[in-house]
Parts: sequence; C-alpha cells; structure tokens
Amino acid sequence: MTMLMTDILQNYAEQQPEAIATMYGSDNVTYGEFYKRASKFAAYLQAQGYEKDDVIALYTLNSDLFLIAYIGVQIAGFVVMPINTKLATPEVEFIFNHSQVKGLIYDERIEDTIAEIPYAFQHVIGLKDMAEIIQSFEGQSKTVSLEPNDTAVVMYTSGTTGKPKGVMLTHQNIVATADIWSTSMNMKKQDNMFICTPLFHCAGLHVFAMPMFYKGGTVIIEEGFSPTNTLVQLADSQATIFFGVPSMYTIILNTPAFKEHTFKNLRLLCYGAAPMPYELVKQVKEAFPQVKVQNLYGQTENSPAATSLLDADALTKIGSVGQPLAQTEVRVVDSYGESVPAGEVGEICVKGPQVMKGYLRNDEETARTIRDGWLYSGDLGRFDEEGYLYIVDRKKDMIIRGGENIYPIEVEEVLYQLPDILEAAVVGLPHEVYGEVPKAFVVLKEGKSLNEETILAYCRTQLAKYKMPHEIEFLVELPRNASGKVLKHTLRPTVKTT
Repeated sequence: MTMLMTDILQNYAEQQPEAIATMYGSDNVTYGEFYKRASKFAAYLQAQGYEKDDVIALYTLNSDLFLIAYIGVQIAGFVVMPINTKLATPEVEFIFNHSQVKGLIYDERIEDTIAEIPYAFQHVIGLKDMAEIIQSFEGQSKTVSLEPNDTAVVMYTSGTTGKPKGVMLTHQNIVATADIWSTSMNMKKQDNMFICTPLFHCAGLHVFAMPMFYKGGTVIIEEGFSPTNTLVQLADSQATIFFGVPSMYTIILNTPAFKEHTFKNLRLLCYGAAPMPYELVKQVKEAFPQVKVQNLYGQTENSPAATSLLDADALTKIGSVGQPLAQTEVRVVDSYGESVPAGEVGEICVKGPQVMKGYLRNDEETARTIRDGWLYSGDLGRFDEEGYLYIVDRKKDMIIRGGENIYPIEVEEVLYQLPDILEAAVVGLPHEVYGEVPKAFVVLKEGKSLNEETILAYCRTQLAKYKMPHEIEFLVELPRNASGKVLKHTLRPTVKTT
C-alpha cells in the first residue's frame, strides 16, 4: 500500500517524536507536536460539516501554521488550496469563484486584499483562532481512507487564456515528488532546509518542504526573503540546504554584510524558476567554494519535477536544466507529437507519477495538456547529444520576473479595460536583478490622450505588484505580420536568453 505524506508524518511522530520538524522564528515544533497539532486542526475542520473533495483555501504568509494547516486539511480528508498572496483582489476573487471553495484559512496580516470579495464561504478562520484551536480543541479526528489518486491539493497557475487554471495534484503526486527530489538532492534526516520563498508556490512546498518531511529532517521557515535577515538566519540556523531564485543570489552576493557571515553547515544551494547566467553561477561557486549547486526545472502541472542539473555540470552545461529526474521521462516533440533528434527544438513533454490529475473544472484544457499520459509543458527546448535539456523559449511568451510567472495576456487584458486604449502588447524586458520584467506597448484610440501614470494607477487596482508593467511605451501602431499577428520579437530590445 502506498504511504502518503500524512502517513509518513504520522510515522515520524511515533518514531522520532522529539526531532524538530519546523523552525519558525523562536518556535521549534517537534514531529510529535506537529502531527498532534495538524490532527487537532483536522478534527476541528471535520466538525464544521465539510464533505469529501470540498476545497479549503489557504491564504497566508509563510509560517509553521501554514504547513500545519496544509497537512491538517489533508488528514481531515479535504482538498487544500494555497493561494498566491501577491495576487490582486480581482485575481483572488476569480479563484474563489472558479474553484467553488467552501472554506477559508486566512492570515489577518494580509486580510485587506480579500476583505471586500463578496464570496459566501461555508466557514472562515483566521490564523489567530487557528493557533488557539490546535492547542485546545478537544475533539478527535476521524480516520479517513485517503486514496493515492484522490485530489490533495489545488494550485492555481496563470493560464495562457488570461484566466488562472486550477492544477489538481493527488496524494500520489505529492509523495512521488517528495521521493524524487529528496533522492536528487540526497536529503537526510540530519538536513535543515531553509525556505524563504513563498510556501504557496509549488517549489517551496513540494520541492523543498515536503521532501524534507519525507526524510524526517527540519524545515526552517522565514516569512520572506530579506538580504540582511536571510543572511543572519542562514548563518545562525545551521541550514544545510537553501533555495533561491537567481535574483536572490544576485542580491545576497552584493549585500555588504555578506562577508561578515560564515555558512559552515551549508552543503547545497539550489536555484531555479528563472535563467541563471554563467557569470552568476560562477560567482556563487566562488563565494561558496565548499557548497554544491543544483538547478531545478519543473512546472506546477508536474508537481513540479522534471529535470535537474547537478553541481558537476553547473559550469560546463551552462544554460541547461539538466537531465530527467528519477521515475521521470522527458521528450522533445514536434507539432505531431513525434520526438525530434538531439539539437532540434520542440515542445517539452514530461511523464511520471508526479504529473497532475488535471485542471479543475476544465476538461478541455486537461485533454489538450495531457495526452497518452504525457504532459505537454508549453515550453520549447532541445536536448544536446549527451541528453541534457535546454529551454529555448516559452511557447506562450511567458515572462519570469524573479521566479514569478507572468503571462503577457494577463497584463494585456487589464490594459484593454481602459476605454482609450486601442491596442496593447506586453513583452519581457531584460532586468539585471529580476531577470525579466514586463514592458507594455500601447496604441491609443484616435483623438484620445492617456499618460503612463494613469495607466499604471489602473493596473495597480487589477494586477499583483509583480505583474505591473515596468515601463510603458506609446506607439502609433503595433508591428504585425501579413496575417495580422503582432510581432512581439521586434518589440524586444534584445533577444531573451534562457
């Protein structure tokens, strides 16, 4: 019988109850206490009248309570839905409505974004009340028979149509991904995993936190990335593994206080979510000579786990995202779904136990994305002769800003809501810290006038901060080909590198 993450945590609670599961600020929670709190929260949720497959949203900043809630919802037999706390109110409202979410667990520190959303939840609970419940609730959780293919988590990811899509991940997806990544990173129960990237993201949650739990190690949680605080915590917490998007490494290496710290326990620095230039990889290896580096590639739709570039190849296979992970097949195919020879560009497809169940309430997009068990990623890439994968471009022009995915059409649709705008096109602009930022090109209707600040002010009400156009350029017309398609490549000041 397949052991799920809930079973694994229960086993650790019995086998090593005093081992530290999470560290958050000054609070250390043992495995025994972590599972006890998660079970109490599960019992409380079961008492609220939820039914199997009901979705409960998790809208909170990083904390140990995030992980307790995440596991507690699953122990109770329900579906947990972490939500990106950087989204704007209209974006969160769409997710609430589309998912038909029944319950909400929210962080009082960021409740303003969701306070005005007119959605009728069956049940709402703030983190302050949750903290009290996991200490004092008297009820006992009912044992629920969880099947490997039951939906455990729904994570919304930006869609190429401009509307987010709810990725359904099963209990089997999560435990398989934990197994795959913990093996790839050679995790041990003695490891301390430092996480300052958002836990609502699939990377922080499924590439690092769950694999660390899978091995019985410690998850060190920081609320967010801060150059000064992160450096102090990274040094003082005896962290052994750290993950950051490339922009974090740029900032860390250029922080004056960096040289004041030693990181004698660090053994692995992971990076991903955006391209890492050769010079930056070289600088990281020079700054941490005793530490290995590892590049990670995947998507929410594959939990995420596809390929990895190990330390030995970090400077010889620059630009590559490595080779397929264990239990994973990766192909590069043409428009007919046939594999292309090494060196030729095609769409990257992934197959394995980590591939999603499908998109929530979107059978058409599910059928388009998963064919014969293969996940069609939408990324364009090529294999070299030695079987190393390179991402060449993003099939749908996705922009990656500091690890955050931005689909241009999301921004374009907001721009089109302004009645004075005739046309709009958004492309990725190279940026020395974030890798890429959105730039908007706008054509106004004849006789209309609109300035940059007015446009940006409106965008701020509709878009997450990271999706905001970095700059706006006004054009008389957008460049198009003979069929009328906008030629976005002519709008980019330089060719994007990956």
